[in-house]
Amino acid sequence: MAKLKLDLHDIFSDGRRIEESLERIIADAVKKRITEVEIIPGKGSGQLKKSVLRFLEQPRIKQFYHRLEKDD
Repeated sequence: MAKLKLDLHDIFSDGRRIEESLERIIADAVKKRITEVEIIPGKGSGQLKKSVLRFLEQPRIKQFYHRLEKDD
């Protein structure tokens, strides 16, 4: 099974690039019919993870996925 992976460590301080990267990986997954996308926000205060979750909660994005909580 194919899976896409997005590691946000390198762009954690650039909110615009984060959103663009998230948009791009979701679009790629839909286009390529890939059923699993792993998003790695990294460790720390949790602000980046919160931003990612806010992005994913948008109705236009949420229609494409269901979330699996995995934090290891």
